[in-house]
Amino acid sequence: MFAGVRQAHRPVGGVIVRISNEFNNFFISEREVTSLLTRQGRDRLEGTDPSELNLKSLEARLKAHSFVKDAQVYRDLSGNLHADVRQNRPIARLVHSDSRQDFYLDAAGEKLPLSPLFTARVVPIARQGGQPLTAAFFQDSTGRAYLEFLRYIDEKPFWRAQVAEVFISPNGKLSFTQQVGDQRVEFGFPENISEKFAKLMVFYRQIPPVLGWDTYHRVNVEFKDQIICE
Repeated sequence: MFAGVRQAHRPVGGVIVRISNEFNNFFISEREVTSLLTRQGRDRLEGTDPSELNLKSLEARLKAHSFVKDAQVYRDLSGNLHADVRQNRPIARLVHSDSRQDFYLDAAGEKLPLSPLFTARVVPIARQGGQPLTAAFFQDSTGRAYLEFLRYIDEKPFWRAQVAEVFISPNGKLSFTQQVGDQRVEFGFPENISEKFAKLMVFYRQIPPVLGWDTYHRVNVEFKDQIICE
């Protein structure tokens, strides 16, 4: 009890930042987090009287950062201020004719800026012959299916490594190039996603080992119970 009372009245000692690194990369730096942990956006917190601290406000300021998925701000018994930050992570890169307009997309379909700290190795996706893709495209009932397609790739290590670039045709059908093999995979609309990737895996296991990777230039898994190779 007495320790808690002393802690409650003790000025802020150090500011300790911990950023989760579950994906082996940093999209936000410790310096950026520390710069957000200030009084009225200006003064450092070290030496601040506890009565001037608003931990919820500091958390909200951190969560407003694009690459912060969640944050907790609290004090320890020594009077130090801790900020535990969980990063937001992109699952795709929306590609434009001018690469300066590119941006990332997260698993919720929200826009993330490109990070100066780290270039994410995520699948690029572009729309062919039409308006550039926007984050809003992935938010409505139609676009959510395309987001599910991107999430499926991101959640499967094999496909995350194998799918090189995704294209959306003017009629809405998907196709993609591969890291290994010259075939362009015609996927069709983003439906029956797991079944179509399962068919493509059948192709990988049966055809290239026998005939080689370069025998076919087009593989179509669009239609039920069929794999069309040309």
